[in-house]
Amino acid sequence: MRARLRQVNIARGLVTGIPWLWLVVFFCLPFLFIVKISLSEPALAQPPYLGWIRETADGLVNIVVNFGNYGLLWDDSLYTSALLGSLKVASISTALCLLIGYPMAYAIARAPTHLRMPLLMLVILPFWTSFLIRVYAWMGILNTNGILNNLLLWLGVIEQPLAIMHTPLAVYIGVTYAYLPFMVLPLYATLSRLDPVLLEAAADLGARPVRQFFSITWPQSVPGVIAGAMLVFIPVMGEFVIPDLLGGPDSLMLGKLMWTEFFNNRDWPVASSLAAVLLVVLILPFLLLRRYEMRAQLEEAT
Repeated sequence: MRARLRQVNIARGLVTGIPWLWLVVFFCLPFLFIVKISLSEPALAQPPYLGWIRETADGLVNIVVNFGNYGLLWDDSLYTSALLGSLKVASISTALCLLIGYPMAYAIARAPTHLRMPLLMLVILPFWTSFLIRVYAWMGILNTNGILNNLLLWLGVIEQPLAIMHTPLAVYIGVTYAYLPFMVLPLYATLSRLDPVLLEAAADLGARPVRQFFSITWPQSVPGVIAGAMLVFIPVMGEFVIPDLLGGPDSLMLGKLMWTEFFNNRDWPVASSLAAVLLVVLILPFLLLRRYEMRAQLEEAT
């Protein structure tokens, strides 16, 4: 009996230990390296920063920790503008993905069973193409002499080409297109489990379709909404390719700024400080989701 219990404990430890090992190796350790670099001083060397441990001329060893990089992020309006710009783009893009993705997910969940898989394949199909190629395709669509302007000119809707490229609108279009599947898939997973008997019972009790949606469908789909919002909001906060290729000088975001600091200015400590601040900002949605899940479990238990 004891041997059997020991085997169960070992198997349970392996099952839970492997994810923890993965988390430590591929998340915690890289983050500690980033924090270490962020507390260093820049230098014209390779690597372009000074370590914490310095040896003086008389043989003494000093530990020098530089918190000035984080103070620079707070004092320089460029970095705060980039953070606010990333929050703005991520929030609006998440809202747009929700407005477009919710009806799509609902339609797929209510479609006949034999059509659901083909419809889901159409949602996933863009992932079969390189992300960079898809962004370049949008450059061809939104350009002054691109497909969209030529179509509108041919239809007579406009008289002169629209200036869409290198504007915030182009960034929102590209981000919404790129991350829409991340909103549709968790919403579909939630809506497909919705019991249609509840809607039928509400209809029998005299509830109109709008009342049915806000009383039954929407409350039960909130977990999918939160999951989809996090899957969109978090990567958009650090997005670099779309703002760089589709956006203009006004589309200042943290991902683009970190690229500039790392590879153009070669100021690794400041860039690492930006990465650390971005990670702290992105942890907040996880904490809010965890709080919501604990509250929901407590309500179900009572």
